[in-house]
Amino acid sequence: MTEIIDLLLALSQEIKDLKARIELLRHSRAEVLKDSWIDNQDVLQTLHISKRTLQTFRDNGTLPYSKVKGKFYYKVSDVEQLLQDNYYNHNFKRDGSK
Repeated sequence: MTEIIDLLLALSQEIKDLKARIELLRHSRAEVLKDSWIDNQDVLQTLHISKRTLQTFRDNGTLPYSKVKGKFYYKVSDVEQLLQDNYYNHNFKRDGSK
């Protein structure tokens, strides 16, 4: 009986270790994706905006970019930051109350 309990405890600890490793991999993978680059088409589809609006975002500095041989690229993290900076929750009041 003691052997079974010890085995279950060992298995439980291994499961906890595996969960921690999986979470670490998820986190590191998300960080890698945030630093990846996407092109104009991906940004247009992600934000559901026109080419002209994206050009305005570049022109006024709203969205940082890189240009290589006439093609524009954007960091995923910058696109996410743009969305976060413009996030508005109608149910949340500025004074902290709901």
